[in-house]
Amino acid sequence: MTLANNQIQTHWVNIAPLLAIRNEREYNAAVKRMNELLDEVGTNEKHPLYSLLDTLGTLIRAYEEDHFPIPTSTGAEVLRFLMEEHGLGQSDLPEAGSQGVVSEILNGRRELNVRQIRALAKRFKVSPAVFL
Repeated sequence: MTLANNQIQTHWVNIAPLLAIRNEREYNAAVKRMNELLDEVGTNEKHPLYSLLDTLGTLIRAYEEDHFPIPTSTGAEVLRFLMEEHGLGQSDLPEAGSQGVVSEILNGRRELNVRQIRALAKRFKVSPAVFL
C-alpha cells in the first residue's frame, strides 16, 4: 500500500461514520450533524467544511427518498389539504367555480382544468404542478 493510501485509510476510519446512513439512528445523527454544520457554515462556500455539509445533505436526501417517499396525491386531495390548512369552505373558492363545481372536484366527479389550476396555484402561492 502506498503512503497516500495509508494516510487515507488512517483518516477514513474517523470520517466514514460521519458519512454512513444505514438506519434511522444514523439518519437522526446525520440530520443533527447537518443542522450543526448549517449553523456554523451557513451558505459560505469557502468554509473548509462546506463540502462536508454538501455531501451530508446529498446522503440524507438519498436516505429520505428511499425510506420516506412522498406519497402521490390527486389534484382534489391537494385542494382539500390546502382548503383545510386555510380554513376554507367550498364556497370560498370562486377561482375554481361555484360551490357545486368545487364539490364535484373534491368528490372526484370532475377534474381540475388548466384555468382552475392556474388560478388556485396563484391563490395558494404554490406551483401549478402540485395539482397534477
